[in-house]
Amino acid sequence: MADNVNLITIQEPLSPASEAYRTLRMNLQYATLDKAFRTLLTTSPGPDEGKSTTLANLGVTMAQIERRVIMVDCDLRRPNLHQIWGLDNQIGFTTMLLEERYLEEPPLLETSIENLWLLPSGQLPPRPADLLGSQRMDQVIERLLQEADVLLFDAPPVVGVTDAVVLAAKVDAVLLVVSAGETKREDAQTALARLNNVNANVVGSVLNNAPLDAALSSYYG
Repeated sequence: MADNVNLITIQEPLSPASEAYRTLRMNLQYATLDKAFRTLLTTSPGPDEGKSTTLANLGVTMAQIERRVIMVDCDLRRPNLHQIWGLDNQIGFTTMLLEERYLEEPPLLETSIENLWLLPSGQLPPRPADLLGSQRMDQVIERLLQEADVLLFDAPPVVGVTDAVVLAAKVDAVLLVVSAGETKREDAQTALARLNNVNANVVGSVLNNAPLDAALSSYYG
């Protein structure tokens, strides 16, 4: 399956871009040194800024150091992780939220990488923010933590919908992905302000699609 997954950390593990993802993994560990995170949310100010690809590559690098990782597609507007991995999306995260038997036995899908699983979005609901903010969501997180060392949540963009902000209040850490030459400064500022309003632990940002000479630099604050 790995040959069919177009992720740089799989296709070109020795490339500068793959090294950048390993640096990101290390930087996240240092950024949360006082309290290691077990749940991390990736989001972005707007669409098409690379948050899902960033999460998938980060998941690969974490699994490669023998951490059990579950990627959870909580983008209930435009889910993408199942497409990245070439896996089915009929049963997944929303199924686990709505059906008791799937809370007991999470419908996790194996990826081509050892120690790395995907919980795809499942069927899309009419009001995603209501599900993400529910007490049932807390139960899903608690249950998934029994299966993995780290949960990586992919959420919709912050600007435009409330989903990411709602979920950000439930996780240990948030990573904001911005795209060089695409993300508007005011959108990034708005996204950060909305996350800060719910006391989200924004541990850093990733500059995506940067020129190669800047690709190995990630800035955290």
